[in-house]
Amino acid sequence: MKYNALSPCLRRRPASEGAKASVVGTGITNRMLRPHGGDLGVRHALMVFVAPRALFNRVEDTGAYGWALVTLLGLVVLIGYAQVQTGLIDEVVEKQTQKQLEDLENTQLHLVDRMELKDRMEAIHKSAVFSKTITRLGVIVIRPVYLLASFMLIASIIYAMVALTGRKPEYHTLMSICVYAGFIELAAFVVQLAMMLYYRSTEVGTSLRDLAALAPEVRWLAPVLGGADPFRIWYWVLVAIGLAVTQQLSRRMAVVTCTLLCIVGIGVHVGMGFAGA
Repeated sequence: MKYNALSPCLRRRPASEGAKASVVGTGITNRMLRPHGGDLGVRHALMVFVAPRALFNRVEDTGAYGWALVTLLGLVVLIGYAQVQTGLIDEVVEKQTQKQLEDLENTQLHLVDRMELKDRMEAIHKSAVFSKTITRLGVIVIRPVYLLASFMLIASIIYAMVALTGRKPEYHTLMSICVYAGFIELAAFVVQLAMMLYYRSTEVGTSLRDLAALAPEVRWLAPVLGGADPFRIWYWVLVAIGLAVTQQLSRRMAVVTCTLLCIVGIGVHVGMGFAGA
């Protein structure tokens, strides 16, 4: 028995259909090469400490980092609240206030009348209340806002760097890298809280500044060591890994870019340290 037409399964498809099939096949192949893509959530945050490459292999240009960002900022707020609840902030301010009152009494007691002295002491107490409020707001509100702003600024700067190299920048990918690397900052805040409780002081941090106290002759290096924070350096190492793994930048460009940004950040902190010295 003869057929005048080919069987439907043997008919040649139009060129347009073949092109569409090729594109679909390529997309499927790419997804197979990155089997974990899109599967990203809060539960993967701990991977940044042990398997950052595996974590960044899951990153795609989507807003999947949203809940991780909310969780990170929420935990930062809780750590700040815990710092306030320790009472160390109020204790330090009270000691400073008491010292100011003693200095006032010792130096001004016989130089001003009693009413003026009372007004000055009241002004010191008001200043102490204001200082407590600002410090509390700093660790509970300003710190997470600063962290969010830094993520957005860093992602924007790197976005411009990626565009300058001729590659297609993906803002959500860059934000994902910054957010998940930012859990290192959370670890730094936890360490700082532990040091506050151990030393019973708020004048502690995760930088190398405290090493200057070991030798009085090198205390002038305190502002410089204050800018060298191992956690901050660790953060930039993770960002470089994320940029290379997601192919936003080549490995060499990722290292150069993050090294320059890290140096700029350290320079800013060193400048602030000298300004406050």
